[in-house]
Amino acid sequence: MSDSWQGPGARDPQGPSTGSGWGQQARPSEQGQQPDRAPRQGRQQPYPARDARQQPYQGHPQERHAYAHPPRQHVHPHPHPPEQAHQAEPRAESAERAEAPEAPEAEAAAPETAAPEVDAETSGSRRQARRLARGKDGVRDGARRRRRRRGGLLKVVAFCVVTAVGSLILLRGNELLDRLGTPTAPDKAAETPAPEPPDPGRVLQVIAHPDDDLYFMNPDLRYSISAGSPVTSVYLTSGEADGINAGSAKAATTKPDKPAYAEARQNGIRAAYAKMATGDRGSPWTRTVVPTKGGGHAEVDVLMAKPQVHLVWLQLREAGTVYETAPNSLHGLWDGKIPRLDSMLASGTPVKQPFSYSKDQVVQTLVGILEQYRPTTVRSQDPTPGRYPDTKRYTDHQDHFYGARFVQLATAAYAKDITDRPHFAVQNYAGYINGSLPSALDPDEAKEKLDILGTYAWLDRQNHCNSPAGCGDLKISDQPGGNRWSDSINYARGTSTNWLTSDAQQGLWAFKVLDGQVAVWHRAGPAGRWKGPDLLPGTGMDPGVSTVTLADGRTAVFGTRTSFGAKPTDYRREVVHAVQKQPGAEQFTEWQSLGTPETTDENWTSDISAPAVSVDGTGQLAAYVRDGAAGLRGRVQQPDGSWGPWEKYGGTDLHGSPATATDGAGRRMVFAATSKSVVGWTQPTPGAPLGQVTATGLPDTTLPLTADGREGGVRLWFRKPGSGNVRTALITGEGGLKVSQMTDLGGLQGFGSVTASGHLLAGRTAGGQLGSEAGSGRPWERSPLLFVGAPSSTMTGKGLVSLAVVGLDARLYVTSSADVPNAHLAPWQPVGPRNAPPSLPSPESPASPASGPAPAAP
Repeated sequence: MSDSWQGPGARDPQGPSTGSGWGQQARPSEQGQQPDRAPRQGRQQPYPARDARQQPYQGHPQERHAYAHPPRQHVHPHPHPPEQAHQAEPRAESAERAEAPEAPEAEAAAPETAAPEVDAETSGSRRQARRLARGKDGVRDGARRRRRRRGGLLKVVAFCVVTAVGSLILLRGNELLDRLGTPTAPDKAAETPAPEPPDPGRVLQVIAHPDDDLYFMNPDLRYSISAGSPVTSVYLTSGEADGINAGSAKAATTKPDKPAYAEARQNGIRAAYAKMATGDRGSPWTRTVVPTKGGGHAEVDVLMAKPQVHLVWLQLREAGTVYETAPNSLHGLWDGKIPRLDSMLASGTPVKQPFSYSKDQVVQTLVGILEQYRPTTVRSQDPTPGRYPDTKRYTDHQDHFYGARFVQLATAAYAKDITDRPHFAVQNYAGYINGSLPSALDPDEAKEKLDILGTYAWLDRQNHCNSPAGCGDLKISDQPGGNRWSDSINYARGTSTNWLTSDAQQGLWAFKVLDGQVAVWHRAGPAGRWKGPDLLPGTGMDPGVSTVTLADGRTAVFGTRTSFGAKPTDYRREVVHAVQKQPGAEQFTEWQSLGTPETTDENWTSDISAPAVSVDGTGQLAAYVRDGAAGLRGRVQQPDGSWGPWEKYGGTDLHGSPATATDGAGRRMVFAATSKSVVGWTQPTPGAPLGQVTATGLPDTTLPLTADGREGGVRLWFRKPGSGNVRTALITGEGGLKVSQMTDLGGLQGFGSVTASGHLLAGRTAGGQLGSEAGSGRPWERSPLLFVGAPSSTMTGKGLVSLAVVGLDARLYVTSSADVPNAHLAPWQPVGPRNAPPSLPSPESPASPASGPAPAAP
């Protein structure tokens, strides 16, 4: 038997592989194929869903779209800036125009036949009559009018073309997306082969317990499955807890059985995934045993009706407690309290031989899984959730964030050692803290999420899985939504919307973290060819970066970096930045560290946010983070280029990452969300220190904030809790922070960050696609793209907005729109080569453990 994860054979996308499993022939006694075909006994009984809708905000009944610019008189909706749309006139015509005075606008717009006929009989010709009417410069005036008519016609044609194309991409998005990568439609006569469809991306999720994915990664998980993306969920522990599979009423009289409870949780997960993928919780699975690269065995389940859906069960022992010290746990293994962590095999699993892993073997096991599945998006829990300031207890389950740290080590090793692989992006998800934050999902999404949790919780008690252990997790059946976790989803990092930026030459730059490094895409000028992704030197970068344009025109890129030392206590997160060597140059400096306001990981679990950066009217650069104590900290660059110390700016109960922008007077403003409102800071004058923290009086928001300097102040965009609607407010800084023009802009529900540039708004909608709105009075439109993290947009020149996302395939997609009301998005353009392997893994056999949280803890 091989001691490494060898990988399955190539998979027929229409069904399970016919190979021999991952690395060896399955033995009938231990590794035989076990189709998990359960008798189907109908739908589950309904259960009450929590109403996540909040009371509407009653104040500031301002008119919709207060942020929009007034309409312009002359508009050119071309996908390039107006000044580039037409060729320059010949030099002779330019000289002629300089000599002749301009005709009044009304005369220039009049058709030629409208010229008066003067003394037509004497002249004997209509041409002479027009010539006499125009005078001695009539010929030149006529030529000028003809040129203007041609220019006006070109504008009308260009508008019609862009509008038509934009309408097609919005109304026929799925069809056009299938043709991405082909600049023109194929010539039927030439019989050219149809272009490859775009890679839907391959998603791999690593979670501590079974149900962490349902609580903290849904609805992203459901969106990916619905879109047909290959999705693999890896469960680190068996989630055996105390072994009691019962609700509170029967817990005292139910005999503990840890292997059976682990199996029941597995059965519940299989039912939940089957329902998300097929609508039928009883849809059968195949279950296989495979050897791992760490020297143990894993169970791999493949959904037969949707073979792109896999479950991998590593079946390690869980901590059994949320906060208390538990040496036999992932935490204890990470800290060196134990040399090896034992397995906890679920009853019914085809894995029959117990095993144990050292810390390095856990990492190698995960590296082997990454090698085989070759994901383009890796999802994991938050490795640094921090502690509550008052109790100093962790804000999340210890298995959650120490499991996520093992994922960090594994993705770093995979990126370094495996060169023949696609690029991948990472997304981290907040955990228990969601229960104390405003609801991020609208009622329909929350109900759908709760319905899937109800399937996992086995609410109807029907034995649809034909297992004596039970078909789900009865421990959560009293309250399937948990501590309001079914109402929300929050990204722990990667919420910045200013990773796309434009330079003085109207070139575009995009910065995202791929493979643990910052990837750069660049388009030179308004019509140049895109390059990238090119990875900046330096590893360990956390998801999410921000950019800022310095006073001299260079672009600076800021983010955070995680490092691992020789000792567990050497785990560290710090703020870093790199700067263009020259404006517009493709070369950047090495990463320079600004350190961290947190002294040790043990105190605050390295819980600092991503940095928010801005330049004030004096050219002074500053970076701000939320620290582990939920306050605001910042460093300001000095005139000599050095940086001042980490200053404390106050604030309590801050969540997520701060946002910053500069108003029309050059004053820097900083904003942060709390669990109940938004607070802010402002400079009294450019160059001065930030003033005191100020309550804005805004209603509660979901966490991500977007700030942009406009209309003389700074405009904020955020989401309405329990709705997903986009809201906006204008904040001015003269005499202190003042809020006005609070407006609800509607939207397509959804959650997460909203990007705003010019007239364009865009963000994730219900369903996971990108929604956009390009001007007052227009309905929100939906594109077919699923993406990682947050979208980003920027003004490119004076009349064009550019918008970008990174898809689940870790590929950059860009589009543009004229910055006018009622504009359309141009077709999405993929940048760089496809990021897909020739085949995807799919084991033939079955296997099955379970994993999940301690009693009442996912």
